[in-house]
Amino acid sequence: MNGAKLLIASIALHGIACGSACTRGADTPAAVQKLRVRVEATHPHDPEAFTQGLEWAGGQVLESTGVLGRSTVRRVALQTGVVEQMVALPNELFGEGLTRVGRNLIQLSWQNGRAIVWDMTSLVAVAEFKYEGEGWGLCYDGNRLVMSNGSDRLGFRDPKTFEKTGEVAVTLDGVALAALNELECVDGEVYANIWQTDNIARIDPKTGRVTAMIDASGLLSASERAGADVLNGIAHMRERQRFLVTGKYWPKLFEVTFVPVE
Repeated sequence: MNGAKLLIASIALHGIACGSACTRGADTPAAVQKLRVRVEATHPHDPEAFTQGLEWAGGQVLESTGVLGRSTVRRVALQTGVVEQMVALPNELFGEGLTRVGRNLIQLSWQNGRAIVWDMTSLVAVAEFKYEGEGWGLCYDGNRLVMSNGSDRLGFRDPKTFEKTGEVAVTLDGVALAALNELECVDGEVYANIWQTDNIARIDPKTGRVTAMIDASGLLSASERAGADVLNGIAHMRERQRFLVTGKYWPKLFEVTFVPVE
């Protein structure tokens, strides 16, 4: 999420800001896959949205945005990028990760220790959870919530109580991988944006081992990049077998598939 110098140092130390050099699979039981994004479709995206969480549900885009005094939860039309419904968070909350659990959405806050539960249809707040530490990314695997806090740890939580039930340390070729940000749970695996990079890690939550690194660089043109911030936001479109990806202040939302690096 935000400026933790320790995390930046960790990224630099382990070379995560690189492209293909991010995977050194020789010293792991199975080599880390090298994947890249292939753009299947492009859609407009609000360039004023500081994207923190992204979901695809019922043919709609649900999004969490950050910045104090400007954080929101919103429903967005995929084809046009039009914000069809939006609710502002209290000014003291910095919006973060977002996930769907049944008929509800759960939205994290960065340093406030508060998670807001929204009715997905009305975007009316129906409950709130408390937690300790920072909130960055959140996803639901059908049984438990998976949460990141900017470190190399993924925490597991009960979706009904938000109580922490465990955690796992994430490693890339045996080395701790920090700066885990926005998350998406797909078929028993966790996809994580790596903050301040154009990389997405695919993680086995049972072991914490990174099984693939996905290079998502080059999605924006040079002129688009000039007004944008970092890659952040990933959502699985199960019926299309694609992913949606975007970033903070990005003018576009991309439908992509992940394919091997040639």
